[in-house]
Amino acid sequence: METNIDNKDDVRETILNVAKNIFGKYGFKKTTMDEIAEAARKAKSSIYHYFKSKEEIFKAIVEKESLTLNAAITKAIHAETTPKNKIRAYVLTRMETISELSNLYSALKDDYWEHYNFIEKVRVRYDTEEVNTIKSILSNGVENGDFMIEDIELTAFAIVTALKGLEYPLYIEKNNNQIEKRFDGLLNVLFYGIMKK
Repeated sequence: METNIDNKDDVRETILNVAKNIFGKYGFKKTTMDEIAEAARKAKSSIYHYFKSKEEIFKAIVEKESLTLNAAITKAIHAETTPKNKIRAYVLTRMETISELSNLYSALKDDYWEHYNFIEKVRVRYDTEEVNTIKSILSNGVENGDFMIEDIELTAFAIVTALKGLEYPLYIEKNNNQIEKRFDGLLNVLFYGIMKK
């Protein structure tokens, strides 16, 4: 019985991995269940045995990519000791990782998804997690005396909003050195402001 469950999980993973590549290459709209079935070397009917629809496959992929992103960010943050370095690690890891997760990026950015409730839930959850992560780092920095922030919630929201504004140009550019340089510039403004001292 256990091997049957393991085999089902393996087949499900195979379908997800194959579909992830196809969605990443052609996008959600242009991908068909026939293409997924062919690439997975399964009959279309057996794909439907594991997933009710193309949307359900995409949702599973996006959720998996979201977990990958969160794990990478958590690891990067925990590797740093100061709040300033934690924010830098957060920013750089987030941008580098999200650019590799094309399906998650598409789900978070494309207007097409506004009609799909499951993607909207992913967006809201992701936005909330981002703001909460930054709030936690900022709160720690205030407690340690590293930061002087009057409104942590607003500051966290502003940082997340600024990151989103830079996502698209950097996603297209895909030059890690340039990405790091731009974000260091953004972080300099964040940490030191624009006022002459």
